[in-house]
Amino acid sequence: MNLWEMIVVVVVIGAFVKMYLARHGIVEDKQGNHVSMRDPDADRLREEVRMLKERLAVLERIATDNNRAVDLDREIDKLR
Repeated sequence: MNLWEMIVVVVVIGAFVKMYLARHGIVEDKQGNHVSMRDPDADRLREEVRMLKERLAVLERIATDNNRAVDLDREIDKLR
């Protein structure tokens, strides 16, 4: 491997490391330390999306379960 190939390999490795750090929200501070730049609302929003997905799954199950829907309608009519 000659000098220029070695330089290209080092630059490509450095680019991949920078892309990995950027994808995971890690930046360098003034001292060169790696610091995570996590959004404080991100965890709350992830939890909210998870809860909404669970509720959507329940609604889909209710909408697609025809036999239970008919039984549920009958039970509601009986209560009236």
